[in-house]
Amino acid sequence: MSDRHISQHFETVAIHAGNTADPLTGAVVPPIYQVSTYKQDGVGGLRGGYEYSRSANPTRTALEENLAALEGGRRGLAFASGLAAEDCLLRTLLSPGDHVVIPNDAYGGTFRLFAKVVSRWGVEWSVADTSDPAAVRAAITPKTKAVWVETPSNPLLGITDIAALSQVAREAGAKLVVDNTFASPYLQQPLALGADVVVHSLTKYMGGHSDVVGGALVVADQALGEELAYHQNAMGAVAGPMDAWLVLRGIKTLAVRMDRHSENATQVAEMLTRHARVTRVLYPGLPEHPGHEIAAKQMKSFGGMVSFQVDGGEEAAVEVCNRAKVFTLGESLGGVESLIEHPGRMTHASVAGSLLEVPADLVRLSVGIENIDDLLQDLKQALG
Repeated sequence: MSDRHISQHFETVAIHAGNTADPLTGAVVPPIYQVSTYKQDGVGGLRGGYEYSRSANPTRTALEENLAALEGGRRGLAFASGLAAEDCLLRTLLSPGDHVVIPNDAYGGTFRLFAKVVSRWGVEWSVADTSDPAAVRAAITPKTKAVWVETPSNPLLGITDIAALSQVAREAGAKLVVDNTFASPYLQQPLALGADVVVHSLTKYMGGHSDVVGGALVVADQALGEELAYHQNAMGAVAGPMDAWLVLRGIKTLAVRMDRHSENATQVAEMLTRHARVTRVLYPGLPEHPGHEIAAKQMKSFGGMVSFQVDGGEEAAVEVCNRAKVFTLGESLGGVESLIEHPGRMTHASVAGSLLEVPADLVRLSVGIENIDDLLQDLKQALG
């Protein structure tokens, strides 16, 4: 990225960082380098540093440069999925016998990775309420190498004070890892608040159109970035060129989409607070949300995710999901279309019976960018 982009606003960086015009044709969009290998200029003479697309690919390089610029990091790395990114990070940071503090509200796939995969490798973990720095401090042991945070969290929309927790982690000699998927770098930049690593599921808001699966890591420290790049190449779960290109395309409209997501979600949350069948609304943009003040301090706005609980228990929540029409019943989030799901039976089934188990009467919404009147009317009829 040239110096002219560094001082410009987010919207400009999103469009231009990593997106250098093609030197051969002048094309303003990076080409999809759908290639596995590259002609070398003699033995060991790599042209532009490229030899094999697992190690590096020009389309993926463009995305990784873009990601680093948006998060204000020194190095960005793109993976085949968010969980592939998390796996690479954990195997880079940890060794058997190490310990990680994980949040009491997190994506079910992340919990499964810790509970069913990493633990078999001899890594220990414990759960803490990351909205409470004292609780995290109490959960840290001499073996703790990382503190893992989601803010806003999935699916209960909890808020963690990133700056406060970065101090707690730093005092313990641990890395602070922040999953920034729900916020995106447009709404929140954890590295600027003291985090060491940012994790993204690029499948969500960054891609934004429900047509690609990907993941990313962005780090503040160049040396850690080099370690991660080594493991990325050694393990191989990299983003393909077409996937990288799709995410780059999505990022160009990230700012305008996130503004609309946030505006729509605010109105949805406010309507739900007034509905007789809704017993609780979870949205950090509501003044009564326990994390509202911290979210207002560290986020540009409050995002497009809303969760709520309904009168009548689990079956009532499932029925709301089934009755929705404009809101599509489906997993994932962050696309232009609105989605509705039942976390207990869908995205968070893997946390059943654990400290991360979600309420059975919970419904999660990914509020899209459709007309707000249509969204409100659909939710009202679904609630009955």
